[in-house]
Amino acid sequence: MTSNSLSSTWSPRTLSVLSILRVFTGLALLQHGTGKILGFPAVPNFANVQLGSLAGAAGLIELIGGILFTIGLFTRPVAFLLSGFTAAAYFMAHASKGFYPILNGGELAALYCFVFLFFAFAGAGPWSADALIGRK
Repeated sequence: MTSNSLSSTWSPRTLSVLSILRVFTGLALLQHGTGKILGFPAVPNFANVQLGSLAGAAGLIELIGGILFTIGLFTRPVAFLLSGFTAAAYFMAHASKGFYPILNGGELAALYCFVFLFFAFAGAGPWSADALIGRK
């Protein structure tokens, strides 16, 4: 079996996995936004977040960006913005606590940053609003 035939065999499956990864990542981020803005799920650290605060602004970005990213609408620009947002979150909240993400508690923010950056280039995948309306 040549690499081209192997690639053509697995390509449709890979695109489906891309969509599944997008949906899961979007829903995981969305929890942060709903926790901060809507109070659900109830997270003690997110209690009493004011919309005018930095945490409130982050919650709005997570809520709106999480919804758009999950459904796959405007995926590339949203993913690019979320990549920068999570990079900023890493440097603002974690990097000052140490170099290694495992020690400074920033693994999730760093991972989100690179997953969103990947989607900014890869696109939403076939199961997305972008695919339904014909965006590339």
